[in-house]
Amino acid sequence: MSAPVFTTLGCRLNTYETEAMKELAREAGVENAVIVNTCAVTSEAVRKARQEIRRLRRENPEARIIVTGCAAQTEPETFAAMAEVDQVIGNTEKMQPATWAGMAADFIGETERVLVDDIMSVTETAGHLIDGFGTRSRAYVQVQNGCDHRCTFCIIPYGRGNSRSVPAGVVVDQIKRLVGRGYNEVVLTGVDLTSWGADLPGEPRLGDLVMRILRLVPDLPRLRISSIDSIEADDNLMQAIATEPRLMPHLHLSLQHGDNLILKRMKRRHLREDAIRFCEEARRLRPGMTFGADIIAGFPTETETHFENSLKLVTDCDLTWLHVFPYSKRPGTPAARIPSQVNGAVIKDRAARLRAAGDAQVDKHLAQQIGRQHHILMENPHMGRTEQFTEVRFATAQTEGALVTATIIGSDGTQLLA
Repeated sequence: MSAPVFTTLGCRLNTYETEAMKELAREAGVENAVIVNTCAVTSEAVRKARQEIRRLRRENPEARIIVTGCAAQTEPETFAAMAEVDQVIGNTEKMQPATWAGMAADFIGETERVLVDDIMSVTETAGHLIDGFGTRSRAYVQVQNGCDHRCTFCIIPYGRGNSRSVPAGVVVDQIKRLVGRGYNEVVLTGVDLTSWGADLPGEPRLGDLVMRILRLVPDLPRLRISSIDSIEADDNLMQAIATEPRLMPHLHLSLQHGDNLILKRMKRRHLREDAIRFCEEARRLRPGMTFGADIIAGFPTETETHFENSLKLVTDCDLTWLHVFPYSKRPGTPAARIPSQVNGAVIKDRAARLRAAGDAQVDKHLAQQIGRQHHILMENPHMGRTEQFTEVRFATAQTEGALVTATIIGSDGTQLLA
């Protein structure tokens, strides 16, 4: 018998949860199994999950194939119908010790082939808290899961459920342990991070959590926020941006589009003017702040004029790191029922133009850093990241996980050189 093999598709939160599942599987004594943690954000993500499952079956003909994650939660029947799949488990079930005990080799009893419950009935955050994962440089701490909003293009709430928050005290205790183990940077993660606290007593906000962490963990060198909805940024978060140098000057924004009519049809809660105003204010409070953003190309009814507003938003907000998503029709979402779907070739072209605009912004950002001094967190002996999350390549080896101060001497078009 062999130890289980895990494959993760999709977001950072999935990666975090895979680490928790590894521990649950180890404790339960699960063997000779391949676990696929899927993503459902686009139809392409589901297609890739099916492709990966078929590949894993060819490579592991004798192992049990267990499929979980968001795609398993939203489309259990799709994966249960695959001959390669032995079991499908939901996003709640994958975090429960009893689920893994039922997969163990010495378990006596029936194991259901499809174990996927109603995610909307989940009201508490799962108790899985792992002390970091990945490199020795950076640890990720899940503080929130699920989403209460219903953007018309998005399937994720049906895979993750409603918003649930990890209490601040639990988060602080975990970060203290991580700092004690030598981590120099902690990243707060969640599905809808700026909704943190709405389900907790007193309804604290994300800014309250950030200020509390920085106050109660004075030895933490760097705190980073993974992704926020800028319209939900609270006063304390803005104060932290302005006054706390240990909060990194890089925010990834859930913008999705640059045209007000399309934003309304997406059921977003902000206007393009709100996005521009937020970026200007954050930069005023923290010169040097950089922004990433999610932008969708080809949402139903999007005209060339609508798209041009998205393209213009890249420079109006001075975005640097773009995540461009060609619109993907997700069955079960309101946007999938809109009659005026955009032609696939047009979507592909617009996505390419957005990516080109993003590449130009990266070029500009890299050129601006030459000659500047940065504090760089080393991810491996020859590559680290600045406070703004820009990659820096070193000619001479550095200590992994260390914070190194260096002057930028050049750029190769994708990385800075030090």
